[in-house]
Amino acid sequence: MSPAASAAILAGAALKMRMPASLLQVAAIVVGGPLLVGLMAKCRARAEGRIGAPISQPLRDLRKLVRKERIHAEHSSAVLAVAPFVLVASATVAVAISPLVTTAPVLDGGADAFVVVYLLLMGSVALALGGLDPGTAFGGMGSSRAMTVGALAEPALLVAILALSIQAKTSNLPGIVKATLAHPGWLASPERLLALAALVVVVIAETGRIPVDNPSTHLELTMIHEAMVLEYAGPELALVTLGEAMRLGLLFGLVANLFFPWGIASSASLPQLSLAVVVLAAKAATIAVVIALIEVSTAKLRLFRIPELLAGGFVLAVLAVMTGLVTR
Repeated sequence: MSPAASAAILAGAALKMRMPASLLQVAAIVVGGPLLVGLMAKCRARAEGRIGAPISQPLRDLRKLVRKERIHAEHSSAVLAVAPFVLVASATVAVAISPLVTTAPVLDGGADAFVVVYLLLMGSVALALGGLDPGTAFGGMGSSRAMTVGALAEPALLVAILALSIQAKTSNLPGIVKATLAHPGWLASPERLLALAALVVVVIAETGRIPVDNPSTHLELTMIHEAMVLEYAGPELALVTLGEAMRLGLLFGLVANLFFPWGIASSASLPQLSLAVVVLAAKAATIAVVIALIEVSTAKLRLFRIPELLAGGFVLAVLAVMTGLVTR
């Protein structure tokens, strides 16, 4: 057997071993993302003195939406119908290749920070185009606001991960997680703390939480995400809701594992993967509770003040990079 054939067989075997772990990651985020949204709503309700809906309410809402009728605006094109599928597909690929449950997901060599960020950006652009497609005033307003926030948040996200890449000497996300596991003292380094603060700001903006956006509002002067999805109904609205929940779960999982990677599976064994799912759920739930408490104690910013917040996150990310370069 030629060396090329042997290498192909070994690559195929490695892919088969990693595929179940990636499928487990996708399943965990598909179920866990909506549950995180429900947990945050529950925490906000309790902090405000209300009982609130059960944590599983987002999953029930998805089931209800799937059973409803599809309704399209009169002057919409195929863009409106395709955008939710692009959103879910891009989120699924990003989840499958990211180090959430295991340090060896499928196609881990291509799990570069730039790849994951651009997959998220692809979903954001698709949703913005879907909001613009019907030609309504609210859809155009929400899409323009979402692109403005994304144009400010995405660079901060890239620069914050770049600070971790300088320390780990790789921009590969599984590689960064492995390097952090090998050097636990990095967690207390100044560049890590600055990068963590920048990522928290970016995650709040990317997931549309207060003080950047209010996911529960329908006031035309303040809403961003809700304005883009007003023309969706039925199964397509379910896809949009699921895609956004998956993006939230992915970002929470990345923050948890890039800075606190303990508990992630280093092999494809069932006990390790099962434990990793439980640990990931605990870490993501902790982040969700913290952000929910921030939402309760913070007022939504005016639209023209949001760039100032995101600029602050970008400055923190740049400081993290500069600190990493100085301390190398």
